Amino acid sequence: MTKCPYCGTQNRPGALFCDDCGQPLLEDPNSLTLPTKQIELVTSEINTKATWGTARFAEDAIILVHIRDATEPVQIVPRARVVIGRADASTPNKPDLDLTSYGAMEKGVSRNHAAIYRSEDTLTLVDLGSANGTHLNGQRLIPEQPRVLRDGDEIRFGKLVVHIYFKTSVSI
Repeated sequence: MTKCPYCGTQNRPGALFCDDCGQPLLEDPNSLTLPTKQIELVTSEINTKATWGTARFAEDAIILVHIRDATEPVQIVPRARVVIGRADASTPNKPDLDLTSYGAMEKGVSRNHAAIYRSEDTLTLVDLGSANGTHLNGQRLIPEQPRVLRDGDEIRFGKLVVHIYFKTSVSI
C-alpha cells in the first residue's frame, strides 16, 4: 500500500493519485508528465486518398439504394423530400421508400424512420425521431439534424444497412 503524503490515505500499489484527495502519489510531482511515444513515419500512410464520395448531386441524377443482402438496387428519383420507413396496415400513410420487404420490421425500422431532402445540388439525411436510430457512416444522427449525403455513404436504419450511390444520366 502507498500512503498519501498529503492526507495519509492508504492507496493500492501502483496508484498515481490518491483515491481520497486526488493528490499525486509520486515523490517528484514533475515526473507525472509522460513522454509521447515516437512512432516510425511510414510515407505510404501519409499519402492515402480520401474515400468520401462527392456531395454534389446533379440536377438529372437519381439515387441508387443498395440494400444489404438484396439482389437489385432500388432507384429513387428524389423530390424535395423522400420519406424512408416501413409500411404498416394500421396506418394509411406509406413511406416513399418502403423497406418492409427487406425485413424492416425485424431490423427495427420505424414507419417514418428518416427522410432525404434535396436542395439545389446536395442531399441531406434527417432522422425523423426513429425508435432505433439512423447511422450515417457509423455515426448516429441526432433527430431532426440534417447531415449531408455523399456518393457511397453507408446508412443504417435500425439494423438495416444500405449504401447510397448517385447516378447521373450520360448523354452522348
